[in-house]
Amino acid sequence: MSKKLAIYLVFFTVLLGAFYYFLFQGTDNWKVKMPTLSYVKPFHFTNQDGQPVTDADVLNKITVVEYFFTTCKGICPKLNTNMKDIYTEFKDQPDFQIFSHTCNPGTDSVAVLKHYADSLQVDTKKWIFLTGRKDSLYQMARSSYLLDDPKNNVEKIEDQFIHTQFFALVDRKGKIRGKIYDGLKTIEVQQLKRDIAKLLKDK
Repeated sequence: MSKKLAIYLVFFTVLLGAFYYFLFQGTDNWKVKMPTLSYVKPFHFTNQDGQPVTDADVLNKITVVEYFFTTCKGICPKLNTNMKDIYTEFKDQPDFQIFSHTCNPGTDSVAVLKHYADSLQVDTKKWIFLTGRKDSLYQMARSSYLLDDPKNNVEKIEDQFIHTQFFALVDRKGKIRGKIYDGLKTIEVQQLKRDIAKLLKDK
């Protein structure tokens, strides 16, 4: 390759780089294209170690959200098998975490959640198990994460029971992104993984 040709190649490479810089500067064109469904509203729950967890803890993290209960013999074991697969793939990412909320706080105390977390042999700084007031937990599931029909709020809280198979994905700004993922379907769990990876790359 001649020296002149090399100079031309460098010149056009710089020119092309400058073109794309000015094209995208000041726009959102470089950001991940993924629907925004909702946002995380203020909350205050307690984790498996008895420590407070609030809406501030989702900021600057990519968070996968689910609801389950420790004594469930139906869908929950399968859900958390799939969730552990997600955990295993992303647990070494510093900006990744999972929030597993109990839908049965009357049974799932801090101590019970701690025992359950230990049985899964996971890092509870990455996979966090949450309990709190039933009405607050259910309100978050419906109004923030869209994991249950908000119309169910008309029932007495004592008569309500959420038993959902869906996962939600929260970005660094506390926005619910992508879609509501069916945690029992392999194809949707794989889609969730791809979407997590996209959001992790989006700084």
